[in-house]
Amino acid sequence: MSQLSRATRELLKRCPVSAITTVMTRLGLRSAFMSEVRPISPDQPTMVGQAFTLRYIPAREDIDTMAAVSRDDALQRRALEHCPEGYVLVIDARGDTRTACAGDMFLTRLKQRGCAGVVTDGGLRDVGPIRALGFPAFLKGSAAPPTFLAHHPVDMDVPIGCGGVAVYPGDVVVGDCDGVVVIPLDRAEEVAEGAIAIVEYDEFVEAQLAQGRSLIGLYPATAESRREYETWRATRRTS
Repeated sequence: MSQLSRATRELLKRCPVSAITTVMTRLGLRSAFMSEVRPISPDQPTMVGQAFTLRYIPAREDIDTMAAVSRDDALQRRALEHCPEGYVLVIDARGDTRTACAGDMFLTRLKQRGCAGVVTDGGLRDVGPIRALGFPAFLKGSAAPPTFLAHHPVDMDVPIGCGGVAVYPGDVVVGDCDGVVVIPLDRAEEVAEGAIAIVEYDEFVEAQLAQGRSLIGLYPATAESRREYETWRATRRTS
């Protein structure tokens, strides 16, 4: 599988999801932001990593039991150990928050293994301990009951849907206080470069607003404001 370059990863860490979605919209990628998937804590670190996926289907009482999920070869446990370092575990829970997809022990192990975060359009349990971990986690809602009451893990490392977005293994997943966006790997460098340009122009706009300037003729950018920005940027570099 192709890998996200270190340089692109570092650029994306500097880019808010809002800037990334703006660039992707310009590129015609309009269905990339997950609906109703939120950070478990507003001050958690920005999450950037490639997707490793886990897919759940509805549980069935004769198959999904405490004994079944406790087996060493249970698919949920295997996904936990197979998600590569630097990757984000993305869980397709069909938007169902009746039960948890994972809890604090699960996420502690992902953090220990060097994974970049977890995303689900379902629920997570042990919200307090997860927040204390400082490990990026995104969810639709909190849910205390155990996974097997509503979910059966059926596939890992396959294309899934999460929060209304198609997620393919290896896609780039970025999450911050606004939510989660999914970037096709082959467009990640282009998106990162476009988003960092927005970030840098926004710094110029914020400096101008601090001096009392109007947004008119400044934001969105005009040809004249772009020229002003380039002068401002050059001045900052020389100083």
